[in-house]
Amino acid sequence: MKTAILTAAAVLAMPAFAFAKDKCANATDQATMNECADAAFKKSDKQLNELYKQIEGRLKDDADTKKLLVQAQRDWDRFRNAECSFQTAGAAGGSVVPMLVSTCMDGLTQSRIKDFQGYLKCEEGDLSCPVPAAN
Repeated sequence: MKTAILTAAAVLAMPAFAFAKDKCANATDQATMNECADAAFKKSDKQLNELYKQIEGRLKDDADTKKLLVQAQRDWDRFRNAECSFQTAGAAGGSVVPMLVSTCMDGLTQSRIKDFQGYLKCEEGDLSCPVPAAN
């Protein structure tokens, strides 16, 4: 009985999941496009924060470098926000602005994710890398 209920629940949930994916792939109204761009950015931002925590963890025994990481990330965050404001200035006041800002922020965040992933792949003895190798 439990299996039948779980199977039915899974089958009923699948169309909703498929609809959510199709909703963004086939978005035709600005509100939906704004929402989908924001969701993509939030997903990237979550991934960035997870990588940041990993890097922070590797720097737990190096307070000076950890302090530099914190400052660099704060400065990068300010840069990302300012850059996206600049990039979207031409559309100021329009309904497309939230989508443009989210798309810009997602793209810059994806770039930062690649940087962080590189830091986490540093090999021991690589003096050009600020993050120690994993133990």
